[in-house]
Amino acid sequence: MPTTVGRRADRLAPVRRATRGIDRRTVVRTGIVAAVAYAAWLAIGAFGRPYNFFDMKIYHGAVVWWASGHELYEFIAPTTTLGFTYPPFAALAMLPMARLPVETAGWTNAAGSIAALAVVLAALLRPIVDRLGWPLWFTVGIATPMAVAIEPVRETLGYGQVNLLLFALIMADLVGLRWRSRRGTHGRSTDGPFLRLLYSGSWAGMGIGLATAVKLTPALFIGYLLITRQWRVAATAVGTTIGVTLGSFALVGTESRAYFGGVLWQTERVGAADMTPNQSLAGLLARLYDSIETPGLLWLAFSVLVLALGLSRAANARADGDELTAFTLVGLTANVISPISWTHHLVWVIPAIIVLADAAVRRREASRGLSPRTGQQSFGGPPGVSGLRPPIWYPTLTGLRHGVAAVGLYLLFLISPIWPYEHKLPEVSHYQDGLLGALLENSLALALIVLVAALPWRPGAEPAFYTDRLARTAATAGRR
Repeated sequence: MPTTVGRRADRLAPVRRATRGIDRRTVVRTGIVAAVAYAAWLAIGAFGRPYNFFDMKIYHGAVVWWASGHELYEFIAPTTTLGFTYPPFAALAMLPMARLPVETAGWTNAAGSIAALAVVLAALLRPIVDRLGWPLWFTVGIATPMAVAIEPVRETLGYGQVNLLLFALIMADLVGLRWRSRRGTHGRSTDGPFLRLLYSGSWAGMGIGLATAVKLTPALFIGYLLITRQWRVAATAVGTTIGVTLGSFALVGTESRAYFGGVLWQTERVGAADMTPNQSLAGLLARLYDSIETPGLLWLAFSVLVLALGLSRAANARADGDELTAFTLVGLTANVISPISWTHHLVWVIPAIIVLADAAVRRREASRGLSPRTGQQSFGGPPGVSGLRPPIWYPTLTGLRHGVAAVGLYLLFLISPIWPYEHKLPEVSHYQDGLLGALLENSLALALIVLVAALPWRPGAEPAFYTDRLARTAATAGRR
């Protein structure tokens, strides 16, 4: 018997040596990340739709057709009426995948998109987890599969779309703005010129410029930069867009003339406005009017209103030191006012959920140790003295509405209740299932509009530029 026990101990010795340096909490956290990833996989199966890289097959077929000597914008995917709708620069960027099988191209795009999403989440969550003292890898490990499970991301991956890559380009400029405002705090004197240039943030604007050259809707971010007088960043974005577009004209002039001279204005190439997956304001109005086409003047009037509201709130968020919320409001506004915003375009709900969740945590933290009447630190007084201790429920309920909003927004885009009520004119009216059906079919569009109007910002949270207004806010907080 002792011999058997000794042999078993000898066999377990390597395992003990390998795990000796591993903290038990790390093992538990790794298990939690694995469990969340599995739950996300189950959620995609439960709430997602059958995916077969439908859009990737169009892109792949178009670049293969183009590489074989045909005209790019004459391509029509088999069994469909759909062709390539992006600018020539996007086709040039996708051209290398013509050498890959379509399934390989689809999985490569999915892997790259998930990696880009994880990097973006790390950048967005870093200031929050540093404040709370959470491990970044653990937080990102949980956040990434949770984000993958919701409608915009699973549709992007399943259809082979590029939305997460464009999202990452725009968010890279947010990081650049942060570094630019803290110029010199990242780089070391021993770093090479490339790293010093990287950490200087002087390249901020290039991501927005590249995204605009691929898809026109990110151009709204250039308008935001101009409104907030970020002249250098705006000039970089405009210069990048123009430079890339002119370069495309030089390389593929025929395709560039075809796109800007005709294809760009052929809105019917992407689908009818009233289609259920179009969760923009235009799609909402078309469905409310039970029409294939959007009522033009009404859409224009409401779009101008939403545009003014979204950009003004974004400018105020930036002035109060919350550049993440400012970028999120601009992205959400672009989703609302665009004539077509398919559900896979709505990736801007991801930072919106982060902002709401962090706003809830910040408000709860601020309530601890502060009197609800005076805002002064007063919890240290005797329990029997009136007014020195708030009710025990006060810190718990503070921030509750923002927390509920974050959870509700996540569940809405996880479940995505639009699909059971999908209707198509003229065969089936959008009011086929009554008022409840019409409400749920438009639920994502309505959520976007509410977010543009009511998404809170967090004063002093993550300033990308130290304004006079932010200085006054910080001074007021310091006096308290």
